[in-house]
Amino acid sequence: MGQHIYSPFFSPFYNLNEITDSGEALKRRNNDLCPAGGGGGGTLRRGAARSSPCNVDDLIHLAGPLTEDAVLKTLQARFYADEFFTNIGPILLAFNPYNEVGNALTLSSTRNIVQKPQLVRVVQEAVRQQSETGYPQAIILSGCSGSGKTYASMLLLRQLFDVAGGGPETDAFKHLAAAFTVLRSLGSAKTQANSESSRIGHFIEVQVTDGALYRTKIHCYFLDQTRVVRQLAHEKNYHIFYQMLAGLTVEERARLSLEGYSVDNLRYLNRGDTRCNQAEDARRFANWKACLGVLGIPFLDVVRVLAAVLLLGNLQFHETNGGGGQCETHEAELKAVAGLLGVTPASLLRGLTMRTHNVRGQLVKSICDANMSGGARDALAKALYCRTVATIVRRANSLKRLCMSGTLSSDSNDSVHNQAEVASQHASTVGTAGSKSSRSMAVLNTAVRHATDGFIGILDMFGSRIVSDSGNVLLLRPSRTVNYIRDQVDHKLFYFSMQHFFNTHIFKSSIESCREEGIQCELEPDYVDNVPCIDLISSLRTGLLSMLDVECSARGTPESYVQKVRLQHKHNSRLFESKSVASDLRVFGIQHFAGRVVYDASDCLETNRDVLPDDLVSVFYKQSCQFGFATHLFGSELKVLFAQETAPRGIRFRISPTSHTDLLNGDDPVSTLTQDFHTRLDNLLRTLVHAKPHFIRCVRANNTETTGHFDRSVVSRQVRALQVLETVNLMAGGYPHRMRFKAFNARYKMLAPFKRLKRVDDKALDDCSLILQSFQANTTLQLPKDSNVSTSWSLGKRHIFLSEGARQQLEALRAETRHNAAVSIQSTWRGWHFRRRWPTVKRQLELRMGRNANNSSMSQQSQQSQQLSAVGQNVGSSQQQSYGRPRPQPIACTPPPEALAGLHQEKCDAKTIQHTCSLFGLDLERPPPLPPSRSYTVAGNSKLGYPQTRIMKSTFPEDANGDVVLRGGEAVMVMGASHRRGHLLVEHKNHHFHVPYQFLELKPNSQQPGVDI
Repeated sequence: MGQHIYSPFFSPFYNLNEITDSGEALKRRNNDLCPAGGGGGGTLRRGAARSSPCNVDDLIHLAGPLTEDAVLKTLQARFYADEFFTNIGPILLAFNPYNEVGNALTLSSTRNIVQKPQLVRVVQEAVRQQSETGYPQAIILSGCSGSGKTYASMLLLRQLFDVAGGGPETDAFKHLAAAFTVLRSLGSAKTQANSESSRIGHFIEVQVTDGALYRTKIHCYFLDQTRVVRQLAHEKNYHIFYQMLAGLTVEERARLSLEGYSVDNLRYLNRGDTRCNQAEDARRFANWKACLGVLGIPFLDVVRVLAAVLLLGNLQFHETNGGGGQCETHEAELKAVAGLLGVTPASLLRGLTMRTHNVRGQLVKSICDANMSGGARDALAKALYCRTVATIVRRANSLKRLCMSGTLSSDSNDSVHNQAEVASQHASTVGTAGSKSSRSMAVLNTAVRHATDGFIGILDMFGSRIVSDSGNVLLLRPSRTVNYIRDQVDHKLFYFSMQHFFNTHIFKSSIESCREEGIQCELEPDYVDNVPCIDLISSLRTGLLSMLDVECSARGTPESYVQKVRLQHKHNSRLFESKSVASDLRVFGIQHFAGRVVYDASDCLETNRDVLPDDLVSVFYKQSCQFGFATHLFGSELKVLFAQETAPRGIRFRISPTSHTDLLNGDDPVSTLTQDFHTRLDNLLRTLVHAKPHFIRCVRANNTETTGHFDRSVVSRQVRALQVLETVNLMAGGYPHRMRFKAFNARYKMLAPFKRLKRVDDKALDDCSLILQSFQANTTLQLPKDSNVSTSWSLGKRHIFLSEGARQQLEALRAETRHNAAVSIQSTWRGWHFRRRWPTVKRQLELRMGRNANNSSMSQQSQQSQQLSAVGQNVGSSQQQSYGRPRPQPIACTPPPEALAGLHQEKCDAKTIQHTCSLFGLDLERPPPLPPSRSYTVAGNSKLGYPQTRIMKSTFPEDANGDVVLRGGEAVMVMGASHRRGHLLVEHKNHHFHVPYQFLELKPNSQQPGVDI
């Protein structure tokens, strides 16, 4: 039938399995561990002496030896039990099961997804620490491409608004949701590894003041500019281009000169994957268009630029006899692009094919060849796209200016890679009459900035690609024209930097702190330090990126660059050469921790220069350009260029937007793209260093985006790359946590007898010892005998060092102590409060009992009178007395009704009434009718008609007396407005009630029909 093999998925008590050709035995054993339906409630059918791996929610509590096989077995069992989040102490391991394939991964598209308890705990812990300490918090998501980082970041941001921001119904949330919908289409694309890959990094800064959300700000990093003009064979351009082609109406296509164009005949799109889902793209484009309106951004301005980018790719150049560049196709494309950008075709062609050079103070004009003209065309396309994204990001962060104006502001030269407070600096000087006002605004801006230093950040950056299944070499160069050396090395550098940040914070700091304070730890964490790879890439003089900058300044070639790299690092074990690599003069290979990667240096020098000539920028000067948005995109460059009379004059600008201050430093671009990457990365790391990090390690389940499929080989490579096993060993047996004595006492002093605590700084160490003694005596958490978790601690010179097991026990005992204290306080107060109210309650009960007795006697009398009298009036009066409240007796010295009537008539005689009516235009014969009650209610921007379902906020009647009581939380049916003022007519269990509207609220997430207003 089959052969006997050992299956590493099953626990040791399964031993050997007989696997048939059909795999039924394996399927049967798998069902023994977890049900086939994926639920987590299954039990072991055999060998139930050991608990199921599905129930291990923290990997440090694994039984038996901590091996990679044990970790993978547990993760796989939890995956098939629909448990996609697993803790490693305070670190969260999150799986992407691809249950949301096709989701746009925005705040709006993830709104109906149920919140995950593990992510909720991460947010609550970050908010708690920020509110208690005032220290910035950073939630860092890391993992390979397609591991679900963006999905998790959206859920985290939603939960953060629920905790500190007022929920999803606030204007701030709706504004942020619109911003992410717009940026998601502009910054994501299909790659070989991920169909919804983020090609731009986000750091979402949520500023919190006094535990409440103050404002949010989106920082965007490292937009992939090359993708705009060039993609791989199986990849796509940015999603917005495909969505725009699918969602534009016929009239809009005609207005944008896109009639007759599709993905197949647009050069910037047809060189990659051309398969599209027209219906889905059209739906997303409609949402994108609506969200632009929410942000106050003119839709037509943005799509004009995007259409111009697409049509620029169809401009082809060929050599003429004079050596110049000229459009190969008809002039239709040139006229269409020029019309969209608001310039003349002649000026646009001149900017693409002419260059101005400053030779010893003399300006010389030259004609570009076809390659140079094509490079200028691509540079213009990339500049238009990335500057548009930068402007949208800045508008999304500008809440105040959104309310003031419906057009885009003019201070829009902040880089998409670094929103460096240029807008705030500009706002501090605009509209001021003198230096005194400017100084006061600067002081105010500084005060606001320091007042909002406490923030909670969510870092969602692009992921690195993992090594392919076919072997240990990943060749990233399907074609010679694709630039990979700069983009991929930059991505690898960022990935290594984030891994180094994790290693430093988790491993290295633990080891060094123990050594400094003389702590002997039985476990020495064994981890892979990636500093050699980081030095190879980013070393100051001999690093790959530094050598690339030198080669750019020397006007070198890709062949000379690769030759110098091989010569400089010939003794470096990280740089490898194989037959396929050594034979190609433009490629080299690097041995990374996760495997070998081959890089192609073709076109890397030109891309790294990131140059846009001033001949092309000057085309968009306001006097010659009729499209204000295009002029706005190059505002800072045009201001510097036309500060002098001569323009153009041979200045080179950056493709990516640059602030006006940086442009004033010199005529040439401030830095190359690589140098700019280093600056942005250093700024980001500096921000993270000053924040308390919370790590979420994301893992993709398979490479094919298949729902519910766990590929063990793919997961194992990521587990090694993320050093999950090393982290588990440290958390289980080392000292990963350290706290100052004062901080430890402040958090856990409730565990010790209050009278024995010294509560002075000089005796902080004694208080720590007392707390630990009380903790050891009172702890009730018993660990399994075969558990690897250490519950030890050690007192150092300035810190107390805790194992993860000890920290968890301390937190559990602290939570139990606080809970018991809260119960004691509540029970004491409730008893005192009830005893205080008892005389009043007793008196009300006695009155109620007496009232019931009177009602019963009056009811008997009314029945007798009904039998003796046949007059309907007497019957009606007896029923009224029977069911109505007893009429109170008149107070002594009260005048009779006749006297009151006489007084009333004297004060309000007919003449006075007539005079009053004439003054106000009233008719005594026909009084004005009462206004009818509304047949609807207004919720948000919709009219909801009756009947409608509502939820009782609290019990009605308040005393909870009667045959039918409306309990708090019950769903009731509102039939309409009551004749009583401020009441609604409610039907419940065939009874009608007149309930004040304060007792009712609309059913959340109700799908009741409504009409938009």
